[in-house]
Amino acid sequence: MAIAPVAKKIWTDEELMRLKHDGYKVELLDGELKMSPTGMEHELIGAKLIYLLMSVVDRHKLGGVYGSSAGYRMPNGELRSPDVSFVSTKRLPGGKSPKGFGYFAPDLVVEILSPDDTVKETEKKIAEYLAAGTRLAWLVNPKTKTVTVYRAPNNKRRLAAAEELSGEDVVPGFVCRVGELFK
Repeated sequence: MAIAPVAKKIWTDEELMRLKHDGYKVELLDGELKMSPTGMEHELIGAKLIYLLMSVVDRHKLGGVYGSSAGYRMPNGELRSPDVSFVSTKRLPGGKSPKGFGYFAPDLVVEILSPDDTVKETEKKIAEYLAAGTRLAWLVNPKTKTVTVYRAPNNKRRLAAAEELSGEDVVPGFVCRVGELFK
């Protein structure tokens, strides 16, 4: 006897916004919710990046910096929640942060590897952001204490702890030594 396929739930933005996160990062992938705990080390690195980015972004009135609860609807319908993101004022609707999800890709995406993440699956996610219009992506690896910088899926460079991470033309004025993220 054949088993009938189960239809995937179509999640509305309102339903997703009401979800209880309980310490989990939530994304919608292929119609299914993916909830993953990140841990304290992961969150500390994210908080440091938010703090460092905000100091530059606010001073120069460049746009908004967001944490891992901010969601972006990708052109393929997926809901992505990078660990840290930046959106320039000119790309924000009316120059202001939307109340709900962004229907655009952020200018800068930061993904911090969690213990359960693989580089390969995270690079696939970064390629999706870049294809949707993200101009710069950083993959932070706490295990190797490195940051890989992406401008395109095949255009990447890995920075060691002693090297400087730059916001380049996406977040002009942002610079920090990679090792500072892991202290």
